[in-house]
Amino acid sequence: MHFHAPTPPEATRMSEHIYKTVELTGSSKISSDEAIRAAIERASKTIRDIRWFHVTEVRGHVDGGKVAYWQVTLKIGFTLEG
Repeated sequence: MHFHAPTPPEATRMSEHIYKTVELTGSSKISSDEAIRAAIERASKTIRDIRWFHVTEVRGHVDGGKVAYWQVTLKIGFTLEG
C-alpha cells in the first residue's frame, strides 16, 4: 500500500507557472540593498510580473579607503504571459 501526501496548494500554483530569468546589475552610492532596489525598480518599468530575485554577485568600488559605490548582480524571475 502506497500513501501519497496531498500536494499543498502553494506547490500546485508554483508548478503551473513558467518563469523567464534576466540578469541585471544595479549600482548605488548608498548600499547593496539600494543597488538591488534600483535594479528591480528600473526593470519593472519594462518587465511585467517580476516575482523573485536572486543575488549572484556583490562588488564595489573603493576610493580613498572608503566604499564609493556598490554593484550588485542579480537574476530576476518573471512569469510568462499566455
